[in-house]
Amino acid sequence: MIEIQNLYRSFDGNRVFQGVSLKVEKGEVLALIGRSGCGKSVLLKHVAGLLKPERGRVIVDGREMDLARRRSLAALRERLGFLFQGGALFDSMNLFENVAFPLREKTRLSDKRIQARVLEELDNVGLSGSEYKYPSQVSGGMVKRAALARALVGDPEIMLFDEPTTGLDPVTGRAIIELIDACHRRLNFTGIIVTHEISMVFGIVDRVAMLHKGVVWAEGTPARLFASEDPVVQAFVGGFQHLEEGQG
Repeated sequence: MIEIQNLYRSFDGNRVFQGVSLKVEKGEVLALIGRSGCGKSVLLKHVAGLLKPERGRVIVDGREMDLARRRSLAALRERLGFLFQGGALFDSMNLFENVAFPLREKTRLSDKRIQARVLEELDNVGLSGSEYKYPSQVSGGMVKRAALARALVGDPEIMLFDEPTTGLDPVTGRAIIELIDACHRRLNFTGIIVTHEISMVFGIVDRVAMLHKGVVWAEGTPARLFASEDPVVQAFVGGFQHLEEGQG
């Protein structure tokens, strides 16, 4: 579903990618890990067509994002949902209006159908009864749930999650990850989760890719990365492995 081929990108002379190559199969969920500043969020923006490669190709369902015409690119984006770090809800809209926004902007659904679809998705994320509250009136976890509902309301085939647990306490963060897992089992979307929360995310993903020094340094199943003898990989995931063994 997603293929990145030999991607190069720099900002103000700072090279972020030096030949990133990666595939994500249809229906698969991949965790994208790496140190802060290694380009994880930047890679998501390339997949979404928000940034263009200097060199290399980003292909989504057989179509190259950089070469897609405006109408074709818009059609591809309509098949994609994006959960931003901070939720990115509109402060002036209540939760219902936030979730309804993409349907009103991108579809010709009737008001009655939009209302039914929005209430259904809010119920799916555990926000039934909170639809008329504003982002300032709810917790950070509820904001993330509403943002997830907005990303899913159009039934996307691809979901991109940019640090979905940022700013949340561990209990709420784990609840959001479990909710993402439940949504994936319900919708079977193809997903990429950018995260530092190895302890939470590794239990729900199919594969992991680690960015380091501008390339995909390591990739494979969570078990394979835990078993890796590469010192760079172990420095990043080894601490969690030892914690799990101690708890066991």
